Amino acid sequence: MVTEKDVLHVAELAHLELTDEERARMLKDLNSILGHIDRLNELDTAKVEPMAQVASRYGDSQDPAEAMRADEPRSCLPRDAALRNAPKSDGVFFKVPKVIER
Repeated sequence: MVTEKDVLHVAELAHLELTDEERARMLKDLNSILGHIDRLNELDTAKVEPMAQVASRYGDSQDPAEAMRADEPRSCLPRDAALRNAPKSDGVFFKVPKVIER
């Protein structure tokens, strides 16, 4: 069960400032998610084979060409076009404010 202390700890780690209403909603939502997981854990999966994906990689066909686009090289966006709408840049890189202060 998630406690309000847990919500505050995770919010601090994520540098989030939550209002009282947001904290209450987060507490309710996280406990609801854990409740659903508890229900899933009650299922007997002994006869279910492990799998990495729930859907076939290529749909009904085993031919990847029928399901995926060709991987073809394309030219990239020119640097000046990429930086044109940036609030700040040094002409080569985007400049962003420091977000980690610890």
